[in-house]
Amino acid sequence: MALVAAGALAGCGTTTYFAGRTLPPSGLTNRVLIAVQYPNVLTKGALEFVDAYYDTRSGYTGTPPLFSISSYTGALPATIQNMPEEQLGGVYGSGDGSFTLINYAKETVGGAVSGLNGLSSSIFTTRNQSYAFAASQSANVLTVVNRLNNSSIPLSLPGIYRVSVNPGGSVALAFVQNNSNPNNTSYVYYPQQLTAGQTISYSGGPTKWPKAAVDCEPQNAPTWCLFQAQSPDHTDATGNYYGAPLEFDHPIKAVFSADGGTAYILNCGPECGGSNASVTTLPIAPMIFLLGQQSGRLPSAGSLSATCTSAATGCTIPVPGGASNALVDSSTLYVVGQQYFPAYGLYGGNMTLVDLTNNTVVPSTPTVPNPVSISDGIPEGPSRMLLADDNTLWIGMTKCTNGMRANHPDLYPSGYGCLTMVNTTNNTVTLLEPYLGDLTGIAGVTSLHKIYVAQGGQVYIFSTVDGSSIDNQYVTVTGVASDVAYMDGLSDGNNTVY
Repeated sequence: MALVAAGALAGCGTTTYFAGRTLPPSGLTNRVLIAVQYPNVLTKGALEFVDAYYDTRSGYTGTPPLFSISSYTGALPATIQNMPEEQLGGVYGSGDGSFTLINYAKETVGGAVSGLNGLSSSIFTTRNQSYAFAASQSANVLTVVNRLNNSSIPLSLPGIYRVSVNPGGSVALAFVQNNSNPNNTSYVYYPQQLTAGQTISYSGGPTKWPKAAVDCEPQNAPTWCLFQAQSPDHTDATGNYYGAPLEFDHPIKAVFSADGGTAYILNCGPECGGSNASVTTLPIAPMIFLLGQQSGRLPSAGSLSATCTSAATGCTIPVPGGASNALVDSSTLYVVGQQYFPAYGLYGGNMTLVDLTNNTVVPSTPTVPNPVSISDGIPEGPSRMLLADDNTLWIGMTKCTNGMRANHPDLYPSGYGCLTMVNTTNNTVTLLEPYLGDLTGIAGVTSLHKIYVAQGGQVYIFSTVDGSSIDNQYVTVTGVASDVAYMDGLSDGNNTVY
């Protein structure tokens, strides 16, 4: 019957499945993409995908022997920016600095993003593929690639190491590593595209730039400027606001509200050599890069430490236990970090729930504790977070052998591992052991009650019902699995990269 139905659809044109998506050449509708690294001279990487319904890497009859994305040539693919709603993926190759777009519908390469400046420590494309933003720590630049006019603009920012882009693709925020001032705080930066009139006004070199700009390129006739987030204490001759820099406690990343109106800046504090972990809310309207002007007002510097009564005005929410990654789910912000234990000189993993309706940490109760202890990881991340079936939140860490659990079994007799499953209804935590290596990717196979992970360079499968392992012998790879993504996810939220 299924074949008859598919044939009937094919007779009317292109066969489709969920949400009108085109049935791909493989005929599979539950695909998990795997970034595989081959650290040798001739072949340095491949993008393979498996049938996540049957958990097999080959066709039912053994033909083909494996599924893969054709024509991919990137070296050492490391991360996948998953955009299933657009039937698109973005794969970063850490061996050559390439960023390749993957067409999920055709299961082939969709084109490479050109104009990048060497290796990137963080890179994202907008969902419409019009822009890409890359932080190059070695080159000390934030590169803005405008694919609409085939331009590439490098904006100088010494020490830059991460960039965050909101899902709507209208805001990019840049973060600098170890950028401490005498107050042991740091700053946040954002790029904006200039109007033709502003290009004329700002032409002539740095003395003509807006006062809040740290760089404008090209310098004598700029089309983009990189601004430091500042309070609106003054207005310059062209109507741009500027003033005292907004100070953050070693910001490391930003996540965004569901409506796209608020950025949540993660201040990792002690993990990054600072004082206090926290989350700072900022309205994004003044930082939208397509505005071409600083038309809005950021919060005043003083309001960032005030009582958090409204995200629209900007405020800071203290978070116990660290803040180096986060995930927004409706009105709840799940914040993950590492807490320092000075008596042992080690860090321990924690997750804290923040109520975004009133911008406060959710009170701990006997039935729903907050914060909760999770897998340990390296301070500052990287970590992976993903919501999956059965009200579960999955958290993956790297270097979990360096934390409290691995080094003090007397305090943590349950053992240690790099993967944590959290039941979001009651904050019940399940740490998945034994230790399998660094967790570098998670893919939630929606409605099939399982997740795929890249852990210790191999692919594993776990049940979202109880955290039990599922047979992975037919999805293992030859090489090093660095990331996984569910190509047929229900939404772009099925993503651990943002």
